[in-house]
Amino acid sequence: MPTLRSAAVALSLLPLGMGPALALVAPGASRAQALPCNGTLLQLQVQQQGTASVDRFRFNLGLEAEAPTKAAALDQLNVRLAAVRKAVSPLALGKLTIPAPSTYRSGGGGAGPVREQASTSVSGEVSKANYNALIQVAGRLPGLTLRGFTAEAASGSAAQLQTRLLREALAEGQRQAQSTADALGLRRVQLLRIDQRGGGPIRPMPYAMAARNGFNPDEAREPESSVSLALDYCLT
Repeated sequence: MPTLRSAAVALSLLPLGMGPALALVAPGASRAQALPCNGTLLQLQVQQQGTASVDRFRFNLGLEAEAPTKAAALDQLNVRLAAVRKAVSPLALGKLTIPAPSTYRSGGGGAGPVREQASTSVSGEVSKANYNALIQVAGRLPGLTLRGFTAEAASGSAAQLQTRLLREALAEGQRQAQSTADALGLRRVQLLRIDQRGGGPIRPMPYAMAARNGFNPDEAREPESSVSLALDYCLT
């Protein structure tokens, strides 16, 4: 399930003598000129962090072949790639990504006869329901290895999480502003300025060892995101 974590820092109080207003500053914008406040200006930095639910994984499979000649190695790689496509395509969400193959020479001299190596990779997305089936394919087909998995946020979860984090950050700022006003014996809390100056989109969580025995995709560490706000309040 998605979770939320909060933190608020950088509190400062500045006595001013002007009238109230509200400003919204877009992320990355330069700091606006001081806003009017007929009282004490409270400046807060509030950050909210949380995680989104996972409904799929991005996978990366390595495929290799070996033969005495480059042409034979590429032919073998193509045969293996056809088998991988046939087995993986029904399990994948959308199209597979397969770059052009690369070749290199190994062995020779004291290391034995010269061998030609050909390799490529196969990447795409798989649902949690097909995760175990893909793991079995990776362990069954010749020349195929699992390089890693990346947990991806569920469809729509990223936008929902950002909205929730923003609301939580604003609520935390209001709570701290009210607590400060109460401590100073002031009654009124006026929000003057919101500057979303940090945070970012969902960060997918990598799982390089996701194929180990006993791994449960439902226990995958969930992708993370955060919202960071600079808030100015007028306390009177």
